[in-house]
Amino acid sequence: MPMRGSRGRSQVQGKQQARTATLNVIATAAMAEPDHKRAKKSNYTLQPGSPQILGPSPGPGAKTGINFALFSEHADRRDAFEDFQGQRGSVFRGTFDFQEDTFDWGQAYQRPNLAPQDLIVYEMGVRSYTADSSSGVGKKKEGTYAGMIDKIPHLKELGINAVELLPVLEYDELEFQRIPNPRDHMVNIWGYSHISFLAPMSRFASGGKGPAAARRELKQLVKALHDAGIEVLLDLVYNHTVEGGDDDPYTLSMRGIDNSVYYMTDKDNGANLLNYSGCGNTVSANHPVVHDLILHSLRMWVEEYHVDGFRFDLASCLCRDPHGNVLDVPPLIRDIAKDPVLSKVKLLAEPWDCGGLYQVGSFPNWDVWGEWNGKFRDDVRRFIKGDEGMKSAFATRIAGSADLYNVNNRKPYHSLNFVIAHDGFTLADLTAYNSKHNDDNGEQNRDGSNDNFSWNCGAEGPTDDGGVLHLRQKQMRNLMLALMVAQGTPMVLSGDEYAQSRYGNNNWYGHDTKMTRFEWDELEKVRDTFFRFYSQLIKFRREHPLLGRAEFLGPEDVTWHEDNWHNPESRFLAFTLHDRGQGGGDLFAAFNAHTYEIPAGLPQPPNGQKWTRVVDTNLAPPRDFTPGGNKGVDATYTVAPFSSILLLAQPA
Repeated sequence: MPMRGSRGRSQVQGKQQARTATLNVIATAAMAEPDHKRAKKSNYTLQPGSPQILGPSPGPGAKTGINFALFSEHADRRDAFEDFQGQRGSVFRGTFDFQEDTFDWGQAYQRPNLAPQDLIVYEMGVRSYTADSSSGVGKKKEGTYAGMIDKIPHLKELGINAVELLPVLEYDELEFQRIPNPRDHMVNIWGYSHISFLAPMSRFASGGKGPAAARRELKQLVKALHDAGIEVLLDLVYNHTVEGGDDDPYTLSMRGIDNSVYYMTDKDNGANLLNYSGCGNTVSANHPVVHDLILHSLRMWVEEYHVDGFRFDLASCLCRDPHGNVLDVPPLIRDIAKDPVLSKVKLLAEPWDCGGLYQVGSFPNWDVWGEWNGKFRDDVRRFIKGDEGMKSAFATRIAGSADLYNVNNRKPYHSLNFVIAHDGFTLADLTAYNSKHNDDNGEQNRDGSNDNFSWNCGAEGPTDDGGVLHLRQKQMRNLMLALMVAQGTPMVLSGDEYAQSRYGNNNWYGHDTKMTRFEWDELEKVRDTFFRFYSQLIKFRREHPLLGRAEFLGPEDVTWHEDNWHNPESRFLAFTLHDRGQGGGDLFAAFNAHTYEIPAGLPQPPNGQKWTRVVDTNLAPPRDFTPGGNKGVDATYTVAPFSSILLLAQPA
C-alpha cells in the first residue's frame, strides 16, 4: 500500500555549500559570569552547517544547568525571532533545572486510568489551540500550556476524554530558516523535529518565562486535564531528530557525539546516513545506547510528568537495525511492551515509515501495542464518497477491523480509528477539495499526499452553491457517524468540531497563522448547528455500551441486513447492534452512498420496544441529532442520497 501523508517532510532537500566551519564552544557559569568575553574558549572543527554552542554550566549561585543557546551563520535573522540577549543567550534552548522544587500533585489527585475501550482521542497542538487572540486567554498565555489549561472546559463540553498532543518535546521551530531555501518563510508548527528527548518545549511556557517554567506548566496542564477526567497522550518522534541529513547537516548533539551510534548508516556506502524518516536521518533506535536513552526518556514522561501514553511517529523506523534491516523482533519495541512501567500505559504506533515498510495490522505488538489504522481512514473515506466495491471493506472497518487485529490476544481498541488527522485534509476540506492546494508551502504543490480519497461535492473550494454546501454538511456528518459507531478507539482532530478549513492545504506543518490556529470566534458561529451535532454524537458514543466494546463482535452481537455483498455497485449498508444485557438498547445504523434515496425496511425491534431516530444527517439542525431519540419512526425509513441514520430501540 502506498505511503500517505508527508508529516512536514519536504519533497526537496535544502542544499548548501560544503565547507568546514570552525566554531567556538564557550563554557561559562550561568548567572555567575556577567560577560561572555571572560569565558574560556576552545576551538573545535565540526560538520558544515553546525551552530555555535553556548554552554553555561552550573556554578556558584547558578540555578540552571546545561543551557544550550544555538545560532547559525544566519544568526542575525534568527535572533529577531529568538530574542537573543547577551547574558542569557537565546530563548531557543534546551535546559535542565537541577534545583527544581518537587511538583505538588495534590492530596486528592489521581490519574483517570480509563479503560482503553472507553477512550475518545482528540489530536491537537498546544500552540495552535490558543495562539489566536480569539481564545481570550490573554497575550502571555496564547499558544502555551497555561493557555490550554484555560480552555479545558471546551474539551469537557466536546465530550472527549483523551488528548493526543502534537510534539511537546524541545524542537526547533525555525529549522526551515537555517539557510536560504524555498521553505525559509515557514515556522515548524507541528514539532516533528526533536532537539531533546528529555526536555519539554520551552517556548510553550507562558509569558516567555523559559524552560524551568515550561517543565512546571506542563505538569500543571497534565494535572488539570486529569482533574477533568481527560488522559494525556504524547506524540513522540524517536525516528529522527533535527540534526539533518548528509546534504543539510545541523550538528547539535548526537551527530557530534557519535554519529554512527545514534543514527542508521549505510554500511556499503561509507558513513552516509539512511533516511527512512523522510527528514534526512533515522535514529538507530535498536543500538543498545540509543535503546536505553529512549527507554529512559519514556519512563521519565510517565513517572515525572504522569502522562498516560504515547503515539510513536513513524514507528516502523523503530523496527530496523542500525543499518536499516527490518527486524522481526525489534528489541526496543519488545522491551517497551515488557517494561513494568511502560507496558501499563497506552502505546500507539504509527505503523509505517518512509522507506516503504507498512505494518498496519502486523506491527510487532506483544498484545500491548495499538496502531493508527490507516486502512480504516482510507476505506471509510472511499465508501462515504461513493467509490464502488467498498461495502465489504467498510463493514469490516465498522466492525473493528478483525481482519487486522483479531489475532492472539489483541482487541478492537488496538485499532486507533481515524478519518482525519493532523497530516492531511481537515474534515471540511475533505468534502471541499478534490486536490491538494499546498502552494503556500513553497514547493510548487509537490509536497503532501496526492492520495486523499476526497470529494469536493461538486465545486472546488469555497462556493455559494446551496446544493453543494448542503451535500458537504451531510458528508461531514456521515464521516463522523461512521467513526463513532465503529468498534475500536476513535480519534478526532482539533478544529473539526467547527469545520475548520485550511483552504485545501493538506501539509500545513509550517504555517503559524490563522490557517492553522483554532479560531474560537468561528466556533461560536456553529455552536448551535455543526458543533452541537459533533459533540452530541461523541457523548452518545461514550454513553452507549454497544459502541465501545472490549471484545470483537460475534454473530449474536450484530445482524447485517445485507444479501448483496459481492455487487461492486452496491453502496448501501445497514446493520443492527443487539443489546444482550449490556444496556442502552439496540442500535440500527444505515449508510447510503448512492445518488438516490433508499427505502429501508426496518427490522423488528425487541418486544415492547420501538425504533426512535437519533441521527439523520439529511435533516437540518437541530433535527439532525435528537438526544434520546424522537417519538418514533415508521416501519420503512427512507434514507436520502449521501445520508446516514442511527436509530435507538426504546420502550414503546
